[in-house]
Amino acid sequence: MRRRDVRPKKSLGQHFLVDESIARRIAVTVDAAPGLPVLEVGPGTGALTEHLVAKGRDLNVVELDRESIAYLREHFPMLRGERLIEGDFLRMNLSTLFGGKPFVLTGNYPYNISSQIFFKMLDNRDLIPCCTGMIQREVAVRLCSGPGNRDYGILSVLLQAWYDTEYLFTVEETAFNPPPKVKSAVVRFTRNNVTDLGCNERLFRRVVKTTFNQRRKMIRVSLKPLLAQLTPRDGAGEGLLKYSTLRPEQLSVQDFVDLTNILEHEYGID
Repeated sequence: MRRRDVRPKKSLGQHFLVDESIARRIAVTVDAAPGLPVLEVGPGTGALTEHLVAKGRDLNVVELDRESIAYLREHFPMLRGERLIEGDFLRMNLSTLFGGKPFVLTGNYPYNISSQIFFKMLDNRDLIPCCTGMIQREVAVRLCSGPGNRDYGILSVLLQAWYDTEYLFTVEETAFNPPPKVKSAVVRFTRNNVTDLGCNERLFRRVVKTTFNQRRKMIRVSLKPLLAQLTPRDGAGEGLLKYSTLRPEQLSVQDFVDLTNILEHEYGID
């Protein structure tokens, strides 16, 4: 089977990387976590895989497309057996990989599930100290933006609570087959030193999502759906005054942690 015989599937969000220099540069990004095993998501026809294999690291790849799987079996014999995982990354139990050891996550991620991939990474953050790879440029900008930026949003906050985010470089449309209609970017996320947010994490996520769902409104307005079903405790509302006239994009991760603790204390939210 030839590489050109593997057809990119629109339903899978596939845009195969064909620029050798870009593949090489992405492979270099995993060197930020030396010695750790590597899991590549969506290898396609192996443009990035080829450079990862050359590193001699413990490497597994996960692919859903049958044509790509057939191609990888034929051209990457070192991946045969358990190293070539046929399936959906989003459905995988990551704790069973590499004997339960931490690993680096990388790939030319399908645009249509990139956010879901990072939510799964957050749920498995103790297993993934480093994540690198290529995503749609506008998503990369969003994930790496800080407070006060219009691109700052839900996943920006949730991700930056646990990871240091880096926008590494932009990739032009011509690096792919078929060329996407947008530019791409390579990013790297590295686990920070936070082991405990210092608040109820489930409520933290709820507060972040609730406020950004009405991102143009002030906090006192955007939180109303969350507060409407609750009975305030004595003094409720005093702690919220600091944030009441701000909009969610103005709040740092620590601000959201503090806001979460205020809500739990003053309203008993859990």
